[in-house]
Amino acid sequence: MKKYAFGVDVGGTTCKIGFFETDGKLIDKWEIKTNKENGGASILPDVAQAIEGKLTEKGISRDDVQGIGVGVPGPVKNDGVVHRCVNVGWGVVNVEKELGDLTGLKVKAGNDANVAALGEMWQGAAKGCRDVIMVTLGTGVGGGIIVDGKVVAGFDGAGGEIGHITVNAHEKEQCNCGQYGCLEQYASATGVVRVAKRTLEKTSEDTALRNHADLTAKDVFDEAKAGDKVALEVVDEVCGILGAALSNIACVVNPEVIVIGGGVSKAGDILTDAVKKHFVATSFHACANTKFVLAGLGNDAGMYGCVEMLLD
Repeated sequence: MKKYAFGVDVGGTTCKIGFFETDGKLIDKWEIKTNKENGGASILPDVAQAIEGKLTEKGISRDDVQGIGVGVPGPVKNDGVVHRCVNVGWGVVNVEKELGDLTGLKVKAGNDANVAALGEMWQGAAKGCRDVIMVTLGTGVGGGIIVDGKVVAGFDGAGGEIGHITVNAHEKEQCNCGQYGCLEQYASATGVVRVAKRTLEKTSEDTALRNHADLTAKDVFDEAKAGDKVALEVVDEVCGILGAALSNIACVVNPEVIVIGGGVSKAGDILTDAVKKHFVATSFHACANTKFVLAGLGNDAGMYGCVEMLLD
């Protein structure tokens, strides 16, 4: 194993780049703009230039670099080919070959949520565990599933798309993916607000939620923590849906731990306690003791996981 490696988390606004020692020590991190013009044609050349600049700055030879791990917001096949990464403008891109040709380094690519799960398993909240589910609750719902230390990526790289499990067959509004009743429509930050607004339409009860002109998921959880009855009902509904969905996944992969991350996870114990309650209530008995933890690496999880991919 060589001493150094790079982890690159490609996002719709910026690419987060980490320079690591392969034992897990983060030496340096920085961001560059994600240039989505011309179908994102400049993204990988920009990353290559940034890495070249860091090697020059540190006076490090390519011979001492294990490689570059790259996380991207879309499905990645085993051959490193990404098919349709809308957030960065890509159609079909062979990330591993193109960035490898640009840098002369080994490149390994993976889905961003999957590599975040790897990061948490390697150096984060799930360290020491080899069977992990990670669910990220942000604008959408992302997920990563790890079995015996390996990501479940699937044939087309779409494994772990937890946010698009159908949880309500009667939903009339369409999810961004084109389907109806996806978990993302209820458990994401936007989903929590959606559930709250639907609840407010159905009840005449006095609630502090009506005092927020531009209601957010944080507002809902904050009011629930303050004891607001309607807010507590919304939190219970959302966590009931999420807990039941996770219990279904647990029946298939039997994780040791479930890691909850993303912006909504900042709500803390009120979220994890409620999800755990509903998870246990709907779980197969052998899975009921699954641990729940909050993510520990924050926005750096993807960079860590990108490096972990290179260690096989």
